[in-house]
Amino acid sequence: MSNPAIAAPLAAVRSKRIESIDLLRGTVMIIMALDHVRDYFHSSAYVYDPTDLTQTSVPIFLTRWITHFCAPVFMLLAGVSASLYGGKNGSRALSFFLFTRGLWLVFAELFIVTLEWTFNPHYPSFILQVIWAFGISMMALSLLVMLPRPVILLIGIVLVAGHNMLDGVHVPGNGVPTLFWSLLHDPHFSPFSFGPPSPIVGYPVIPWIGIITLGYSLGSIYSPGYDARRRKKQLLSIGSGAIVLFILLRWSNLYGDAAHWSVQKNAVYTVLSFINTTKYPPSLLYTLMTLGPALLFLAWSEGPLNALTRRVTVFGRVPMFYYLIHIPFIHILAMLAAMATGHHASDMVDLTTWVTNNPQLKGYGFSLLTVYGVWVLTVLALYPLCYRYDQYKRSHSATKWWLSYL
Repeated sequence: MSNPAIAAPLAAVRSKRIESIDLLRGTVMIIMALDHVRDYFHSSAYVYDPTDLTQTSVPIFLTRWITHFCAPVFMLLAGVSASLYGGKNGSRALSFFLFTRGLWLVFAELFIVTLEWTFNPHYPSFILQVIWAFGISMMALSLLVMLPRPVILLIGIVLVAGHNMLDGVHVPGNGVPTLFWSLLHDPHFSPFSFGPPSPIVGYPVIPWIGIITLGYSLGSIYSPGYDARRRKKQLLSIGSGAIVLFILLRWSNLYGDAAHWSVQKNAVYTVLSFINTTKYPPSLLYTLMTLGPALLFLAWSEGPLNALTRRVTVFGRVPMFYYLIHIPFIHILAMLAAMATGHHASDMVDLTTWVTNNPQLKGYGFSLLTVYGVWVLTVLALYPLCYRYDQYKRSHSATKWWLSYL
């Protein structure tokens, strides 16, 4: 029989988390909610794209731009976490976990997240967004982890750096071949003609598989016993190199993003054009622009937490739980706001596509200051729920297997 006095410290060591990863993940989860609040509350969201430099303002552009960091950072950290899981449990256990969790995420996107976005139980559309991309990427990684790590790294680099060669490849029409290519590389934001449900593809998976694969390769520097000073130096070098490469490639307008930058009406808007990279699908320059600073964040955030960062890590430890509760929370608030401003509740429910495409909501919306207020309210309101779930997860993770999936 094991000695409880010894078993408890060993369990604590086994469950010890890397707080810098949780801090970065929590930070991007909080920022992510800002974009979703903007979609449901900001008046201009129903009129024009916030990155359209012919119509947007600097605050509106930056409110959208800062949220660009969320998906690629979270995907990278998912790869890092997979590497750590594999280091503890072996490649076979990791492969099984990644495949089954990927299946769960695809199911969640189709039947839970889509319903939360639309409040339409008839499912006229399946909105394939970030959770879908995570699911497919995890399933792909479940196969790749059987390969040698140098090969996995090479595959990640090729997918991230090379997929922009496919930018000129398009499959016209509205049928199955077009859908297939959209799932891989060419987004399709309007519903396909077949259905219901008619899929809407926002996150083609080729580059996202590359990002999670790079994250898995990066995870080796977080293995137990790895020298922290060496890790910091490597993170600083790779992060700085990514930023420099972004600047050089972007300046040249030669490769890495189908949307080139150009001189605008003033210097500020020219800078905005320079950083206005393509997210759908994430271009090489978009990936360098977002992941470079993220790696610097990881390098600089290793160390003791303070009162604020300790609370931010709570969101980073329960990201899926937070994701699944923040969408309906924001949607319900938006429904109440629509009713309070003379719209019908039905304008915010039974949606057939993305909320900002609903013609009945033209003229609805609030100022950017209101958006930030609702965002802060959302984060503060959801923190107690996330904190309690985090405590429950920590206390029961050894006995309840399903907690690893939520």
